[in-house]
Amino acid sequence: MAVLARPTCSIALCTYNGEEFLPAQWQSILDQERLPDEVVICDDESTDGTVALLRQYAADAPFTVRILENKKRLGYNKNFEQVMQQCTGDLIFICDQDDYWFPEKISTMSRFMADHPTTKLAFCDAWVTDEQLQGRQSRFWEWIRFDKATQQRWKDGEAMEIMLDGNRVMGCATVIRRDFLKTLLPIPDVVPGYIYDGWLGLVSAACEVIQFIDEPLQLYRTHMQQQVGVRPEEPKERIRLVDRVARHRAKKLAPLRDKQAQLATISQLLAVRVPNAPGLPQLHRRLEHFTMRSCLPHFRARRVLPVLHSLQKGNYKRYADVSANWLAPYLAALGDLLE
Repeated sequence: MAVLARPTCSIALCTYNGEEFLPAQWQSILDQERLPDEVVICDDESTDGTVALLRQYAADAPFTVRILENKKRLGYNKNFEQVMQQCTGDLIFICDQDDYWFPEKISTMSRFMADHPTTKLAFCDAWVTDEQLQGRQSRFWEWIRFDKATQQRWKDGEAMEIMLDGNRVMGCATVIRRDFLKTLLPIPDVVPGYIYDGWLGLVSAACEVIQFIDEPLQLYRTHMQQQVGVRPEEPKERIRLVDRVARHRAKKLAPLRDKQAQLATISQLLAVRVPNAPGLPQLHRRLEHFTMRSCLPHFRARRVLPVLHSLQKGNYKRYADVSANWLAPYLAALGDLLE
């Protein structure tokens, strides 16, 4: 019986003025139970000692290290796109400059991909910590509301629905099969509401080739210099019943039209990239619902049928905020009828 060759592993590391935080991240790579076959680094015009430090690391590394220095600033979206394209491993691990990987991260995620050959992208959890990597404040998934109920919905085939509620895929916790890059890349210049990792998650969810690993396999450092990071959600405006019948209709329609425009743009982008993806009907159903809500006629009597039809189909409940109570979908439908 033939023994399958062990997949090779690349780390795709983007840096920008990371001299302060790189030592801890680099040491955590050196301490991996399974070392990578290569580390590819794209530096986005650092002005501190980042590149000199990387050259020092490369000279002593027990694996291949390639350092690419951008001639002009690309920004994190295009820099991550570039570094992934330069990787040659079968599996590509995206890496930020300021986190810390637990020793079992590469081995655990590589084993998961070997056990799930149809999975093209997988992501793990992390512990959120402070600037000095001290303390474990909470699981990262708690910050992004990826709780057990949401995880079960994901397992039940609703990954696309959940991704459209908000990104759950943290780039630096992700492993990707290199043969899937031709589908993921290039990253569009603008994906409303998402950055590069959200795009990776949306495409993978649309293709139904994404899974999660329910283990925190790294520390996620929070600090003021982060280009991208978790932030507490702004409290949403509380809308009372009296507001629903008294506020100006334009104010009510504005967020619905913004949501419809966002979904329409994402739908167009995915239709070009993965036109026959099995997860797209979930996006189309959501787009249809918000198109209906944002385009309801001025005359209330003409709103009754489309609103009741969508209510009967369960769309108001399906697309309510996950933190909303049981009454929220009915209040939204009532507002669509009366405002």
